[in-house]
Amino acid sequence: MLEPQQLVVLLLRLAVAASLASILSRFTAFQGMLMREERTMVQRVKLALSCSAAYGASVATRVLIPAYQAVDLGLEGSLVSGMVGGYVTGLLSGVLISIPALFRGEFLSMPLFAGVGVLGGLLRDIAPEKEDIWRFSPIFGLNPARLRQRQSQLRVLFQLGCLFTIVFAEMLRFSAARWFPAGVFSLERLWGGTNLVTGAAICASTVFAVMLPLKIWNNTRNEKKLEAQQLRLNEARLAALTSQINPHFLFNTLNSVSSLIRTNPDQARSVVYRLSSILRRLLRKTDNLTPLREELAFIDNYMNIEMVRFGEKLRFVKEIDPETLDRMVPSMMLQPIIENSIRHGLSSKVEGGMIRVRSSVADGKLQLVVEDDGVGIPEARLATLFEQGIGVSNVNERLKVLFGQDYRMWIDSKPGEGTRTGIEIPDVQVAEELTTAG
Repeated sequence: MLEPQQLVVLLLRLAVAASLASILSRFTAFQGMLMREERTMVQRVKLALSCSAAYGASVATRVLIPAYQAVDLGLEGSLVSGMVGGYVTGLLSGVLISIPALFRGEFLSMPLFAGVGVLGGLLRDIAPEKEDIWRFSPIFGLNPARLRQRQSQLRVLFQLGCLFTIVFAEMLRFSAARWFPAGVFSLERLWGGTNLVTGAAICASTVFAVMLPLKIWNNTRNEKKLEAQQLRLNEARLAALTSQINPHFLFNTLNSVSSLIRTNPDQARSVVYRLSSILRRLLRKTDNLTPLREELAFIDNYMNIEMVRFGEKLRFVKEIDPETLDRMVPSMMLQPIIENSIRHGLSSKVEGGMIRVRSSVADGKLQLVVEDDGVGIPEARLATLFEQGIGVSNVNERLKVLFGQDYRMWIDSKPGEGTRTGIEIPDVQVAEELTTAG
């Protein structure tokens, strides 16, 4: 049976293995290395340096502080490096990790760790799939139905191969420590020899000390994959939302152009020019966010076309705070709201009306307001506008994708008096970060 002190030492080894893996997984550069299955030589060397820094520190701690013998994970780190990065990474990691031990005269540490690192690279090469490296576990179920499939059989054989390789590496260390007691560190030497139980316990701790980093790093990889998938999903949703153009607007504009060609060719030419600017903006691949001044320039083109159609019945006023012109806003955000004001608020009024766009900064956040003096929205419809209104729900959905809960959009309306739509979004620093992430 294991003595309590021996059990504590083995559990401490596992705790150190998990801690080192968790520390490495917090670095963005290391996360990027984990996401790659195929690496250049430079990337393999960088991965080796990262693993060597952590696991070499564990060896150095044991060398410098004899009371912390259990923290030495040099062999496990060399093997893990090879399994994750391949031969070059495993070999280089083994050499670098063993350097602190050489200062204590443990001359067999370098060839042992280097060889074990190469063994890890061999495991990586024989894996049925690269993902099987990350699935390694000494505890795996044997499903008779799945074992009939050749791929499942290969995976089981690979898992067994990993298990036997780790045990073989530990047995190599046992043998080297027995033949050359000063040549390499081993827990067997620390405990004054081992019996079957303690030897099996040490081998089991080595197996789990290899498995834990793989599981922790695989969780990191899965989290990064989920983040990337969510980002791609958000980008796809934004692309679908921003690429919409109301066919009624295009149809009405072309009808206006066809009428103006006979009566006012110069104005028809101006409308075509502004329409081409709008279409160019819609078709051009741009960032999700754009400076407010560019968004207002787009609105100017849009409103000039609409004012050609409606004549003097439609008036457009801008009250823009100059400090807001360089603030970032979602592209194509104002146009659907203004289009709703024209189609549903003003087009049915015989005398027409006015649309006003205002911008300001309050508490560090950009506030945009679109007002009209149209017919207004009935209270029953106003309650469901965010769910049923195409233009409004489009804008609200895009704001939600870009800013999460850090935005506000509201609509106030009174029948016969008009409608006011307000939007409040984070300041320019937050916006720039979102642009970079997108």
